[in-house]
Amino acid sequence: MNIKPIRNDEDLALTFRRLEAIFQADEGTPEADEMEVLVALVEAYENKHYPINSADPIDAIKFRMEQQGLTPRDLEAYIGSSGRVSEVLNRKRSLSLRMVKRLHDGLHIPYESLLSGA
Repeated sequence: MNIKPIRNDEDLALTFRRLEAIFQADEGTPEADEMEVLVALVEAYENKHYPINSADPIDAIKFRMEQQGLTPRDLEAYIGSSGRVSEVLNRKRSLSLRMVKRLHDGLHIPYESLLSGA
């Protein structure tokens, strides 16, 4: 086992090729141990160079609206009056904790997405 740090995308590609070769290794074998180490290196490299940021709460709401074919009027049950819905969608009003809970419970938008801007 000759393991080196992943310093660039070329190293990353080489690591993926090696992972493909040992992916089905039996547990307890040197190849399985190598696979665990390589996966940890890949995760560390990707987290550093290609971080995935949390969704913006308003983008998460708009995405769910698009998925379910909802209109701003449909959000009134979760956010309040049409004016309040408009203010929230136009980023002029922040989501309250009550709105967050209602959006989570009613539209199943993850709390992490709704609270990421808080």
